Amino acid sequence: QMQLVESGGELVQAGGSLRLSCATSGQPFSSYAMGWFRQAPGKERKFVAAISWNAYSTYYGDSLKGRFAISRDNFENTVYLQMNNLKPEDTAVYYCAAYYGLGSALRTSPEEYDYWGQGTQVTVSS
Repeated sequence: QMQLVESGGELVQAGGSLRLSCATSGQPFSSYAMGWFRQAPGKERKFVAAISWNAYSTYYGDSLKGRFAISRDNFENTVYLQMNNLKPEDTAVYYCAAYYGLGSALRTSPEEYDYWGQGTQVTVSS
């Protein structure tokens, strides 16, 4: 089992920035690709970004590249999501997730991920 704990979510004004963190334990972090998803009230969980085990590959959801950046620290067993120029439509619970994989192709469907955190709330006010 892998445990994932997100942090960093908070209330921020439109145009502001946040950095989310996801600390992991229980499994060899460097063997797992990592992803971020978000879910707004009454909506489906949507893909935000993913990063390969070695950080060589990243992939972003629609219209997010350029504002969001995913990164990881394999020594700290942590994945990050830097979010800039936040908009009210970015308001959601943000989840980090993991799947075992050493390839470069990245998964974007929630069903393809093995482990999940409990989520952290991001609220962007206008």
